[in-house]
Amino acid sequence: MPDYPQEAQPQNLPFQVEAEQAFLGCLLLDPSTINVALEEISGPDMLYLPQHQRLYSIFLNMFDLAQTVDFVTVLQEVEASGIFREEGEAKSYLVQLMDAVPSTANMRDYCRIIRDYYYRRRLILAAGVISHAAQQGDSSSERLLELAEQSIYDIRQGRSNSAMVPIETAVLETFDRLQHLTGEDREEYAGLPTGFVELDAKMTGLNRSDLILLAARPGMGKSAFALNVASYVAAHSKRDVAIFSLEMSREQLTSRMLSSESQVPGEVLKTGRLEQNQWVQLSAAADRLSQTHIYIDDTAGITVSEIKAKCRKLRNLGLIVIDYLQLIESGSRTENRVQEVSKITRTLKVMAKELDVPVMVLSQLNRAAESRTDHRPMLSDLRESGSIEQDADIVLLLTREGYYNPETEHPNEALCILAKNRHGSTGDIKLGWNGTLTRFTNLEQRREDY
Repeated sequence: MPDYPQEAQPQNLPFQVEAEQAFLGCLLLDPSTINVALEEISGPDMLYLPQHQRLYSIFLNMFDLAQTVDFVTVLQEVEASGIFREEGEAKSYLVQLMDAVPSTANMRDYCRIIRDYYYRRRLILAAGVISHAAQQGDSSSERLLELAEQSIYDIRQGRSNSAMVPIETAVLETFDRLQHLTGEDREEYAGLPTGFVELDAKMTGLNRSDLILLAARPGMGKSAFALNVASYVAAHSKRDVAIFSLEMSREQLTSRMLSSESQVPGEVLKTGRLEQNQWVQLSAAADRLSQTHIYIDDTAGITVSEIKAKCRKLRNLGLIVIDYLQLIESGSRTENRVQEVSKITRTLKVMAKELDVPVMVLSQLNRAAESRTDHRPMLSDLRESGSIEQDADIVLLLTREGYYNPETEHPNEALCILAKNRHGSTGDIKLGWNGTLTRFTNLEQRREDY
């Protein structure tokens, strides 16, 4: 057996040579074990020794090319690759690999050991990078925390390796979910209701792991819409709702929610000139809101990693609201804002899937809608478009004709355009709008209340 090159173990990182040898020996003795290897070992870099990495690459290449794998064919490829310098060394080592295999039936166990040591090494190296950066002293504590969280996040992502399942298993899982949807625990499996009846009917509520994009021009009420949804979800689902406001303070957000809930005009809350009956309404609204599980974070320039770290602490999380996309920091410096936003939206979608909750993120639209006669927004109006539209499961566009034309026939109506919906049809939903209370309602409700 050749000596291990010194450069392979510069930091004395942990590994188990016997597991790696048995793993490669299995591939040589029983080529069908490549199926287990492909499920468990994502790539050659999960092996530690450079020779073993190159040997596994040869097995993968022969598998891709549908070549016969046996001692003779593999020996020919190994000798041609120049992995071993001395003549006869390749043959000697391949024989040693086969001798190192107690049983090819244990292939999955060898893979587990290799994978375990691989993640140990990843953690050690990540800790070293973080420690070095912290000692340098040229990065802020926020940047260091971002580096640490991103490093662990990258390792976790590498561990997610869902196995293929037969269709009969998927069918059984689907029927099990359908039974829950028609049972007493329906609310645990159905999409969370937004409070807007027609919208819920079209998109089947806020579904788990969905990335929901709510976009509009400034002044259309997208923050108010998101707060209305968040309040309704928190009150009716009894789930935790996390609101990340990168633009407004938590006091401003709370004032808006109190105004909407109490039906006391927001201007009155700003001046403090409340009448006695308004104090009563406000107190009742404050009590109702206090009984919900809404959590507000108004950290400016927050990153997706920081959002996810904070949300992990909530044990009964039902919905995440982020206001708004263009103010999120990517955590990496780039001159191309489009690429930066693309990375953020992809990370948001991954976060929604990983946390298994709907994520509603607000976004600005460009000025194109204002030049149209009907002022109707379109998907192409999304700022830094492309990946935003692609990554989102649902895209909602808000507009109010009364904003552009106060003399319109229905100045207190708003239009919510369901522009993209992976779960069903698209279409327009008319809503009521009360600017005094920054509140959207079902249109029928608006006509009754106002």
